[in-house]
Amino acid sequence: MAVSQNPMYVEEGREILKNFDDDGHEKRTGTLVTASAHIITAVIGSGVLSLSWAIAQLGWAAGPAVLAAFSLITFFTSALLADCYRSPGPVTGTRNYTYMDVVRSHLGGVKVQLCGLSQYANLVGISIGYTITASISMVAVKKSNCFHKNGHDFDCSVPSYPFMMIFAAIQLVLSQIPNFHELSWLSIVAAVMSFAYSSIGIGLSIAKVAGSGRAANSTLTGVVVGVDVTGADKIWRCFQAIGNIAFAYAYSTVLIEIQDTLRSHPPENMVMKKASAIGVSTTTVFYVMCGCIGYAAFGNDAPGNFLTGFGFYEPFWLIDVANICIAIHLVGAYQVFCQPLFSFVELHCKQRYPSSKFITAENAVQLPFVGQYYINGFRLVWRTAFVIVTAVVAMIFPFFNDFLGLIGAASFYPLTVYFPIEMHIAQARIRKYSFRWTWLKILSFTCLAVSLVAAAGSIQGLITSLKKFKPFH
Repeated sequence: MAVSQNPMYVEEGREILKNFDDDGHEKRTGTLVTASAHIITAVIGSGVLSLSWAIAQLGWAAGPAVLAAFSLITFFTSALLADCYRSPGPVTGTRNYTYMDVVRSHLGGVKVQLCGLSQYANLVGISIGYTITASISMVAVKKSNCFHKNGHDFDCSVPSYPFMMIFAAIQLVLSQIPNFHELSWLSIVAAVMSFAYSSIGIGLSIAKVAGSGRAANSTLTGVVVGVDVTGADKIWRCFQAIGNIAFAYAYSTVLIEIQDTLRSHPPENMVMKKASAIGVSTTTVFYVMCGCIGYAAFGNDAPGNFLTGFGFYEPFWLIDVANICIAIHLVGAYQVFCQPLFSFVELHCKQRYPSSKFITAENAVQLPFVGQYYINGFRLVWRTAFVIVTAVVAMIFPFFNDFLGLIGAASFYPLTVYFPIEMHIAQARIRKYSFRWTWLKILSFTCLAVSLVAAAGSIQGLITSLKKFKPFH
């Protein structure tokens, strides 16, 4: 006998299904615009500030060529990684929510643990690097006003530690945003800020060149041995510069998490490839302009951070605006990189201790101007501890260029090159020793060699800085 169905309940059931995706998760709402904003927020970070210094080490011949090479490699491998979000097929396969899940689906074995170690260690490093950079920019605002008031030769030394504490205090609040899906507004604000300070830096560099009537002392091969640096320093600095450029393109660590915010139609891999093309091409244009015009303005004396190294003193208010934009941008970028780490730890703990109310319970509270908000005890304690620890480490090791170079070198090969290429070979079932397999392997090994020399240069720079540095002084 047929069972009659109440039309009202059928309609309600359809409405409920509309609110969920094919994997049972709440409907994803990400678009090409939000994905592009996330990528630009992740890519145009503190790395852009060191590019004029990096170009100065490499010169007009190698500098722009290295920038172009990293942009092409990053876009190519990002497209490969985007196709791995679903498995076995890129359009109809099962979703993978994290980079580790993707590696587990396509490669398995010990490579999953190696991926997790590389990714999450890199995210911790980036959070420390962003704390350092944000504090440097806040300090630069105070120093800029001091120089304007007292003259360029006045001692305007300002400790960075109070500003690291301010940045950490802001992150303590923002880190309670539950997940990546609720960060779109913050990423859009941060992306606007990154365009603003990059444009100001480019404008100031052009004005400096135009004001002097000629470009500063620059060469095809960069800093001159015997004049600017010793032979050994030239080699180490070139290696470190390569690491800085690699860091400037680091976003593969969060690509899968960004892709997991996209709605199902059109297919996520196609939207992500378009977003990567927009993000990487936009940032490359800014990078070439910031790096090359900055080098033209400062020549071989380019500072490590071209907006806080005080190659520019006036107009002081515009330098202040640029540095405030950097700090606001890094507030958002910190969250874009930390949310995957937060989610990984919390999910792991929920799976391991499912009966713990402290870890699993969500308690509703009423907050002014926010309304009802759900607080989780473990999330509150763990994220607070993470922000405090990274801020303390940043205070102990506040070395901008060396730190960026080391992070870039350590993350570029495994996360941007090795895993995307290996997963593509497995997914596409590329025959061993075929032409395609061979050139992919050549690309992989070449990038490994580049990462190793960049890491060596950054480690040498850190050792040199540590010899002269006294913590908390």
